[in-house]
This record gives sequence, structure tokens and C-alpha cells, in this order.
Amino acid sequence: MIRIVGSRLLGMIIVLFLVTLFTYAIFFLLSADPAVQICGKNCTPERIDQIRVNLGLDQPFWTQFWGYLGGLFTGRTFEVAGAAVECAAPCLGYSFQTSQLVGDMIVQRLPITATIAIGAAVLWLLGGVAAGVLSAVKEGKFLDRFFAGLTLGSMSIPNYVLALALQFIFVVALGWLPFPQAVAFADDPGQWFLNFILPWIVLAVGYAAVYTRLTRANVIDTLQENFVRTARAKGLQPGLVWRRHALRPALTPIVTIFGMDVAGLLGGAVITETVFGLNGVGKLTADSITANDQPVIMAVTLLSAFFVIIGNMVVDLLYTAIDPRVRTGASA
Repeated sequence: MIRIVGSRLLGMIIVLFLVTLFTYAIFFLLSADPAVQICGKNCTPERIDQIRVNLGLDQPFWTQFWGYLGGLFTGRTFEVAGAAVECAAPCLGYSFQTSQLVGDMIVQRLPITATIAIGAAVLWLLGGVAAGVLSAVKEGKFLDRFFAGLTLGSMSIPNYVLALALQFIFVVALGWLPFPQAVAFADDPGQWFLNFILPWIVLAVGYAAVYTRLTRANVIDTLQENFVRTARAKGLQPGLVWRRHALRPALTPIVTIFGMDVAGLLGGAVITETVFGLNGVGKLTADSITANDQPVIMAVTLLSAFFVIIGNMVVDLLYTAIDPRVRTGASA
């Protein structure tokens, strides 16, 4: 197990370094000059040169890159309007548009995105797996056909269309729910739940449909395996056969896809937060892309890569714990 964790950590460091290198090269060598954007319309060449010097943009690429990379571990100092601005490690840069440290901007908005992501993940995991198992148990019957039609419809509806439809029905027409806005759980747990339930549902619907189909297929395949037939032939109770011999191998692949989906939720959060007007990291990403705020875009890209890599590592470790064959093979 220690060797597996060590190899995953080493791989994570290498991948993060490569992602940092490529994203830095893309955003700071191939895009528009940040100094021109900061300077605005009424600007002189001398002022643009001064901004480049202050931000270190006049330095060679590798000097800038190592400075950025070093800032992640030791922090950096920026010169803004003649004043020094300290950026503590891990320093993710300085926003060209809002004149704020990027790390502070992300920290302020991350709780909203985490709330939406975790709530949606719980919904789609419980709903998708339960519907998939029921569909497999009732294979070919009305309930199976009902879930098949429901999942097909859920996968066909874009998130933004579903969000607008649910807002109109439950907020405008029926008045059962408030318009979603960020409320701290500690301030009012009930209002917090009502405000986030629509974003959770919108983000979870598509994933739940996929999990329903995946779980159904895995359970049906597992029930055809010889070890399940043997368990039944030995006279074990049906419930015991399901819990001990059918569900565990059938749900093991779900662990893999669940970890990857949770790690990559930022893409779905961009649409959900933008439609509902919630100021999370997803909306920050959308606003930064519109304003071409390169340090923020790069920081969010690194953050996404970090979560995906962490998700991969957690999935690998869970897989090792769930399936003894993986652990045995690793130690051989």
C-alpha cells in the first residue's frame, strides 16, 4: 500500500508540473499582451512598458515560469501602482481585471462550488445507484422501462434548459422555492437547503441518468456470473446473495467513475452557477474567460487539474481496498 501511495504521489507531482508548464505557455505566450489590457484605451507605449516591468512580463519565458512556479511554494511580491503587494504561498498570481490576489478570489468562492458539487454528487450517487438496482431487479418489466425512458430524457435535456424550466415552475409559477442565492449553512440551515436544492438537482440529473444505466448493466452482468449461480445453488438466502455476491462486484466500477466525475465537476458548475447567478468558482471561471483575465483562468485550470489528480489517486486507493486482487497484484 505504501508503494502504491508513493507512486501515485510521484505521478501527481509530475502531472501537475506538466500542466503548469503547458498552461503557462498557452496563456502567457500565445494570448494577448496583459500589459495592454491593463493599461486600457488611453495609454502610452511608455506606460505599457512600465506595466510589463512591474509584472515581470519583460523577462524571458523561463524566468517568468520559474518565478510563477516558485511563487506556488514560497510566495511572490507584485508591484501595483507603485506599491508592493505580498502574495503568500501558494501564490496563484494577481488578477489583471479586479486587482485582487487570485488565491483570495478562489478561496472566497470555493465554498459555494463545494456545496453545489457535494450536494449534487450525493443526489446522483444515491438516486442513480438505487434506480439502477431497481431497474435490474425488475428487468423487462414496467419499472425497468420507466427508468429507461426517464434516463433517456434526462440525458437529452441540457443543464441550462432544465435550470430555466425548474426555476419557472418551482420559483415563479408555484412559489415553493426561493430564487437560488448563497446563504451560509450556519446562518439558516433551512434557507440554505431551499436555496441550493435546484442547483443540486440540475447538476445531478445528467449524472444520475448515466449511473442508473451503468449500475443496471453491471448488476445484470454480475447476476450471470458463475459465483452468483453457485451461491444460489448452495441455498443462500436471496438477500445474502445480493449483498455479498452481486452488489459488491457490480458497484466496484461505480467507485471509479464516481471519483472521476466528482473531481471534474467544475465544468458542470460553470453552467449551473452562471444560470443561477451563484458566485462560485464556476461563475468566476466564466467571467474571467469573458474578460480574458489570464491569471485567474490559469489558476482555475491548475485547481481543476489538482482535483482530477487527487480524485484519481483516491479512486486507485479505494479500488485497492475494495478489490483484493489489485492489492495482491501490487505486492507481488
